[in-house]
Amino acid sequence: MFRARFFTACAMAVSFPVLVMAQSVDFGGLRADKTAPVEVTADSLNVNQESGQAVFSGNVEVTQGDMHMKAAELEVFYASDKRSEITRLHATGGVTLVSPTEAAEAEEAVYDVKAGTVVMTGNVLLTQGDNVMSGNKLNVDLSTGAGTMDGRVRTLLKPAGSK
Repeated sequence: MFRARFFTACAMAVSFPVLVMAQSVDFGGLRADKTAPVEVTADSLNVNQESGQAVFSGNVEVTQGDMHMKAAELEVFYASDKRSEITRLHATGGVTLVSPTEAAEAEEAVYDVKAGTVVMTGNVLLTQGDNVMSGNKLNVDLSTGAGTMDGRVRTLLKPAGSK
């Protein structure tokens, strides 16, 4: 009787999505070279020299090495002492972050260039091959690929050989 319940519980754990509050994962594909140039293209650009801020709007695309990000709007923050040094990117309006092996979507994302971290918030959806994870906040260290998904995490893991 105990064995039957145990095996039933194990089968259910593999068959159904996993619901947890926080989950650490390896985002090996979501890595970036912090020293690589950051290229931004958009429909328009508004620069405020006093605040050291630039706002790209419309069909924004950001590339750094193998990492690509798309958004409706992107605020670029520069170092106060070096106007040519980007310190932070804040993307809003349906953000998509893509690497060669993974893709993530969210309502907004903040990329801290110096720290090498990306924090995506608002209906986050991460796809790694056939596996899918969703939550409210995704925090990734782009140097190591280590990350954490927080806020009512839902994970669908497909075992090898499943359809």
